[in-house]
Amino acid sequence: MTEPISGFSKLSKEEKIDWITTNYTKNAAQSRKILQTYWNLDQNVQQLHDEFIENTITNLYVPQGIAPNFLINDTLYAIPMAIEESSVIAAASKAAKFWLKKGGFKTTILGTEKVGQVHFIFKGDTNRLNSFFTYLKPILLAESASLTSSMEKRGGGITDIVLKDKTKQLENYYQLHATFETKDAMGANFINSCLEQFAATLKKEAGNYDAFSKQEKDIEVVMSILSNYVPNCSVRAEVSCPVEDLKLTEELTPQHTAEKIVQAIKIAHVEPYRAVTHNKGIMNGIDAVVLATGNDFRAIEAGVHAYACRNGQYSSLTHASIEDGIFTFWIELPLALGTVGGLTNLHPLVKLNLEILQRPSAEELMQIIAVAGLAQNFAAVSSLVTTGIQKGHMKMHLLNILNQLGANENEKAKLVTYFKTNPVTHHGVELQLNEIRK
Repeated sequence: MTEPISGFSKLSKEEKIDWITTNYTKNAAQSRKILQTYWNLDQNVQQLHDEFIENTITNLYVPQGIAPNFLINDTLYAIPMAIEESSVIAAASKAAKFWLKKGGFKTTILGTEKVGQVHFIFKGDTNRLNSFFTYLKPILLAESASLTSSMEKRGGGITDIVLKDKTKQLENYYQLHATFETKDAMGANFINSCLEQFAATLKKEAGNYDAFSKQEKDIEVVMSILSNYVPNCSVRAEVSCPVEDLKLTEELTPQHTAEKIVQAIKIAHVEPYRAVTHNKGIMNGIDAVVLATGNDFRAIEAGVHAYACRNGQYSSLTHASIEDGIFTFWIELPLALGTVGGLTNLHPLVKLNLEILQRPSAEELMQIIAVAGLAQNFAAVSSLVTTGIQKGHMKMHLLNILNQLGANENEKAKLVTYFKTNPVTHHGVELQLNEIRK
């Protein structure tokens, strides 16, 4: 039985690898070789990656591709996407090409407000707490001024602080609900630093507030933390064209295609089982660009899915309509992103990807990423209501199957040709590979 280890974080990288491969793998030498295969040959680049996180032993590669031909607000983009799932980049590229000659994608920033909260317990009179907050608010702003001065020079800072009474949800629970503008920074460290200063000021001033009783002076700060739910930091992206231009297949008329897409979106609005998969497809496109640009896809996921529930039921993020012969397809979603700070200043590939995107501001990146999600969804829904999702997906998945089966380059070439006109299934590929080998 493997014994617990003490001081693992203090071991060298080589010692960590020796311990994990010896105690948790069947062939330590082979496992060490696999880990080392994924190291960057440039020692400086590898050291940079090692220092991003704790207890690093190797890098896990995620393929990065390019989805070209995205016309966004009359500017042409080639979008870097980092993802391991087959057909995502192909689908996004196909949608971009389809809309390229129809005016492309149009986007609008709806807001850029970020949120943070100081959560505290107050056992006392709510009216006295409200009066105290009126006194406290200017002090909160004054005592955080040293933290906000640099951000304010860039046009950002604290936009408001309000006291929220949450005692109906939880006994004695209140919060300082603060909003922020962080410009091109995602702003997590800035927001959390401000909130911790608010908490310290809150405790200090409450303890000295003469109108409070002894119990009321003893405010308990539970925690101070930003929120990844940012419904007022959001963006809209859309495409539109005359219905007769929506020709996607020979089997359906453009009118029928448009109607089926609208119906599919309506189903995703009312049926959570469908909406989850529907929105997951949107996030295929969004997460791939978020990851490629060094942003936090986990925060984006959490915020977006919370937004999808904002009306009391999990629902579609996209919308579609037919009005006066015009088909319109759009998305609105929250995206708290940064183009300065964090990995954007450290990761060489992230810096290159932002250069490929023409060095966008945070607002411009919001628009690009929203478009990637909309394109992905249009491609997916279009396939679902016409040919079905598997036809295109499995053809893109073919090389993965062939690699799993150990096909050589000659066998791959023959089978890629064969499956251009035949349905792709794992069993079918296996049978054809065996036929070739006979």
